[in-house]
Amino acid sequence: MGMIGRALDLVFGGGAEGLRQTAEVFRENAENRAVRDQERMAQALAQYGAEFRATRGIFDQVMDGLNRLPRPMLAFGSIGLFCAAMVDPLWFAERMQGLALVPEPLWWLMGAVVSFYFGARHQLKGQEFQRDIARSLARVPVVIETTRALRDAEDARSDEDRTDQDRGAEIGGNAALEDWRASRGGNGVVRA
Repeated sequence: MGMIGRALDLVFGGGAEGLRQTAEVFRENAENRAVRDQERMAQALAQYGAEFRATRGIFDQVMDGLNRLPRPMLAFGSIGLFCAAMVDPLWFAERMQGLALVPEPLWWLMGAVVSFYFGARHQLKGQEFQRDIARSLARVPVVIETTRALRDAEDARSDEDRTDQDRGAEIGGNAALEDWRASRGGNGVVRA
């Protein structure tokens, strides 16, 4: 038996630590991989979050407010044209004759400007959405830890409640509670 023990010590080293080290040569340690993956994800989120400014100045807020004006102005302007056509058809017809004189390349230019404006606005809002997602993902580990702590506390409380119930059953129950239940019809429900 001594020779087999020496051979195993030679292959696996000393004890459980040697066996673990030998196994890690052939298979990756899942716990260490999870720690590395968590660190990599946290670093990526920190780098991604650093690309965006969290605080916005007054100039940015004013420009954002101005950028919100064109869509409502286009919508209300179109509705206003219909109202103007009904209220004063002659005035409306004169204005439409003026629009008919606008050359076609100018209409194409106007279409390109509006398209680029709304495209850029869409891209900006998409980037802000991605930044918000990155912030939310950065909070995931904290939420997970808080949830685990709450579940552990709930498990501990339910274990304590079970222990209290077991203790109560051993003692013979609660005499005052049994008297109260008996005075209420046996089930403890208060009746009006």
